[in-house]
Amino acid sequence: METTSNSKHRPFSIKLWPPSESTRLVLVQRLTNNLSSNSIFTQKYGALNKEDAEENAKKIEDIAFNVANEQYDREPDGDGGAAVQLYAKQCSKLLLEVLKRGPEEKEKELASQNNASAETFFDISKGQRAFIKAEEAENLLRPLKEPGNSYTKICFSNRSFGLEAARVAEPILVSLKNQLKEIDLSDFIAGRPETEALEVMNIFSAALEGSVLKSLNLSNNALGEKGVRAFGSLLKSQSCLEELYLMNDGISEEAAKAVCELIPSTEKLKVLHFHNNMTGDEGALAISDVVKRSPFLEDFRCSSTRVGSGGGVALAKALESCTNLKKLDLRDNMFGVEAGIALSKAFSKHLDLVEVYLSYLNLEDEGTVAIANALKESAPSLEVLEMAGNDITADAAPTIAACIAAKQHLTKLNLAENELKDEGTIQISKALEEGHTLLKEVDMSTNFIRRAGARHLAQVVVQKPGFRLLNINGNIISDDGVDEVKEVFKKYPGVLGSFDENDPEGGDDDDGEKSGGGEANEDELESKMKNLEVGQEE
Repeated sequence: METTSNSKHRPFSIKLWPPSESTRLVLVQRLTNNLSSNSIFTQKYGALNKEDAEENAKKIEDIAFNVANEQYDREPDGDGGAAVQLYAKQCSKLLLEVLKRGPEEKEKELASQNNASAETFFDISKGQRAFIKAEEAENLLRPLKEPGNSYTKICFSNRSFGLEAARVAEPILVSLKNQLKEIDLSDFIAGRPETEALEVMNIFSAALEGSVLKSLNLSNNALGEKGVRAFGSLLKSQSCLEELYLMNDGISEEAAKAVCELIPSTEKLKVLHFHNNMTGDEGALAISDVVKRSPFLEDFRCSSTRVGSGGGVALAKALESCTNLKKLDLRDNMFGVEAGIALSKAFSKHLDLVEVYLSYLNLEDEGTVAIANALKESAPSLEVLEMAGNDITADAAPTIAACIAAKQHLTKLNLAENELKDEGTIQISKALEEGHTLLKEVDMSTNFIRRAGARHLAQVVVQKPGFRLLNINGNIISDDGVDEVKEVFKKYPGVLGSFDENDPEGGDDDDGEKSGGGEANEDELESKMKNLEVGQEE
């Protein structure tokens, strides 16, 4: 019942969340100093003594961590950047609130906020991944049995329930199901034999049947068709779901059909995540039926699901009805050109798109050009565009550049693992020259870029306020070119990515090298490209 991703291209990413214990302790110390030392805020509102400051700092950090961790739980496969920003924002906000109140009120208010958070959200997922026995389940779940509790969200993830533990949970869940709004049962049967796992699922499903949920997470359970049907009574009873997560669940064609069959109403569905499954084209047809019945869908993820051209076309056509779509992630499938063209037709109706992830879809130039043309005319607030690993050449660069030029809200651009070379890179760089003040990350790694393209791109992005990462690793930049780029970023340590996979000799067979004077040819190319207008076709 297990599944693995079929991805051949896995771009390296750094997880920013969760912070280490040492990082959290450093933050507490910093908050303590801010609450007790002299500053314009403590001069205005009064400082705390060292003991009170430390106690309040710990509470501030704990509340901020819990709020940010909930944010990260909603998008566990992101880099954690959003959670880090929320973490810092919450700390600043709470610190100022503490200073504005008198010493006694400070402690009461923080305690109240902490209790309110604890009372509504019950979570046993922290700590080591482990089996849970009946006796431990009794102790862990005891707070859920307290009369008059206000829990609306529960998370049983990361703890593996066997039959005995499930039977302990059963009556508790029955007593709570009318007040629960969010349930996270991801990764809660790990390591159990199939027969036992299915029985545990049946117990939980029956206990929660009839609850009115807004969010249900059944990810990381290797469900397969049997597992989906084991949750049948719970799924059938849901008519108000706004979020459904079925990631890494071994969802085959048959399981996908079962999902379509067992969810009677998706009219309120806003989030559907279906990452890392074995869906294939036939399964995609079933999922496309779910999408068609979800007119208010805002966030759809169907990445690493082995979907080919036929399934991609079906999904694209279904997405045409989702005019509220804000985030779309279809990475790591086998769509091909035809599905790319179908997807471009859907994009023409998606005016609210903010994030688009289309890497490793075999789009080639034709599919990429169709999509770029469609996005240019729609999605005015687009912030993230990823199209890595699609065999895109410099021939498609003018269209991509024209699209990018129109996206002034762009914060992240990923065109890694293509064949844009210097010509395409410089055209895309020129598209970023005017405006684009919100740009934070650009990834043009592994694109056969040489000195001219690397230099031009570096000179453009370094001017952007708040820019934090340029990745041009894995290219064929000369040693002198690398030195030039490093010089551009010498005042901005940490913004330029590594060059450990750059191959300065990799261009030996390139046309420019064959004609002689490789460095001179690069400079000549850059000179010619400077006069090229964005969007100009050859």
